[in-house]
Amino acid sequence: MNYALLVLASPFAGDTVLTAQSFARSVLERGHTIERVFFYGDGVLNGSSSHIYPQDETDPVAGWRALSQQHGVELILCVSSALKRGMLDTGEAERHDMPGATVHPEFEVSGLGQLIDASARCDRIVTFGA
Repeated sequence: MNYALLVLASPFAGDTVLTAQSFARSVLERGHTIERVFFYGDGVLNGSSSHIYPQDETDPVAGWRALSQQHGVELILCVSSALKRGMLDTGEAERHDMPGATVHPEFEVSGLGQLIDASARCDRIVTFGA
């Protein structure tokens, strides 16, 4: 079965993001695939390259990066949500004449079409967050 995940929760909103990552690992361990994780609303904050987490806390960005690097999962940040929250990739930073990117390079900034494409191509979309 091919899954896509929709993450609406900020990495600071309790355990929602860690639950999403745990779900993703479980799906992959069972032999299924996850094509894409689409981050929307406050969920785009999961792609920040500038957040630093205390040593006794889990870094959610590292969890997403591992899924991408080990399993080829696409990590897509909604462009509208990202821009409103100061989340810029290199292209958007140049386009808006800003000093630099704030999005981790493992994440891609793109439009809602990526979510629509995932809903057409995947068997299930599972949403995390309110």
